[in-house]
Formats: sequence, C-alpha cells, structure tokens
Amino acid sequence: MVQVCLNGSRGAGDGAVVPMSPGAMAQSAAEAVAAGASDIHVHPRTPCGQDTLSPKAVAATLEAIRARVGVPIGVTTGAWAEPDPAARVAYVRSWTVLPDHASVNWHEPGAEEVATALLDRGIGVEAGIWSGTDGAARFAASPLGPRVLRVLAEVTDTSPETAEQSARALLTDLGTTYGRPVLLHGEEGGAWPVLRLAGRLGLAIRIGLEDTLVLPDGERALSNGQLVAEGLVQYGWAQRSS
Repeated sequence: MVQVCLNGSRGAGDGAVVPMSPGAMAQSAAEAVAAGASDIHVHPRTPCGQDTLSPKAVAATLEAIRARVGVPIGVTTGAWAEPDPAARVAYVRSWTVLPDHASVNWHEPGAEEVATALLDRGIGVEAGIWSGTDGAARFAASPLGPRVLRVLAEVTDTSPETAEQSARALLTDLGTTYGRPVLLHGEEGGAWPVLRLAGRLGLAIRIGLEDTLVLPDGERALSNGQLVAEGLVQYGWAQRSS
C-alpha cells in the first residue's frame, strides 16, 4: 500500500504546492492516485488554513476528494487540531460525512476514547505510534489493538543519518502489533531513508508533502504526485512487480 499524505499541518509559508482548500486537496489527490497512491491521508482545514475536526470542514474535504478519486480516504484526529480529548470525541460523533479511516496518536491523552468513538461509527483506526514517545507501550496494553485497521509507525527522527536506526528501534518496540499491518514512514530529512527501509522490509509506505517538501536529491518537490512517483521508485516497486 502506498499512502499519500497531502498536506499535514503545513501552511502557506511552505509554498503554493501544499493543498489547503478542498478543491486543491482533491486535485492533488487525483494527481497522486494517478501516480500510484492507493490511499489518502489528509488534514481538513478551516477557511483561514488551520487544522480542524469540524463536521463542515471534514465533509467538504471528503466530498471534494471523493468526487475525484475512488481510493480510501483518512483524516487526522491529532491533538493539535483540538487539544481537549472530550471535544475530539464529540467532533468524531458529530461528523456528517465519514472518512474511511482516521489516525489516532496513541501517546496523546484521550487516544483510547477517540479510537472507540471512531470504531463505534464504523471508521477504521490507524494507530499512530511515534518514536520517542510511550505510544508503543500504551498500544501494547490497549484492548483496542486487535481492532485497528493498521499501525502507523511514525519515525520522528529527522536526521538522514540516524532515522533508519530509529525506525528499526521503533519496529522492535512494536513487536507483532497484534498482527495488524504496519505502515512505516519518516519525516523531513528522515522521510526517504525510512521509506527505503520500508521497501526492504516489504512494509506499506507513506509519502507526500506532509512528510517532506523535497525529493531524494534535495530538489523541491512540485506536487504530491511527483513525490508518490519517486516514492515508488525508491521503494523498488518496479522490481517487485516484475
């Protein structure tokens, strides 16, 4: 599986290539799927560009993207969009248009409650387990572990020199992860080294403007579609498919 992460928490200062409006997200998603993405992760935005879990923004984003592509679409439930765990749960329960899945960062307060609310509504849960946090230990003790859609092993080490080592340590901490599929990804300087490691290990991958703004050679990426296309090359997809 190749997931494209369209925008993350990036803003206008990161360049015009980062899609902010529902229409721009839909166009970027279509380009990424055409390049080979099979799943989408997106951060809905307010009109002023802030991450939000509001039903109106989530609905507008999902409807716009679904009008252009037919692959599964997931959204964030990160605490930066709404710090109060009870409010995050209330937002999930108030969504009028449902994503196929949503990420829940297991180290954040209220993760179990947010995940439960998602599962109650039939929304798949991506368990976000960040390196450098107690997320792996908390997830290992969670009764919800066997019910998640997959584990997002998120390497927060941004150093090109050490990100792979951090990724291997995170995977060791995760162990068998209740037998759930694992998507491994890095960010910034660690994005490409971690993606290549995922390729060698045969794990699902994620790439997009949320994780990195540059190509492996350091050149600025022009689109999510370009990052996906290059991600497949780095992953070794052609060799695996031959």
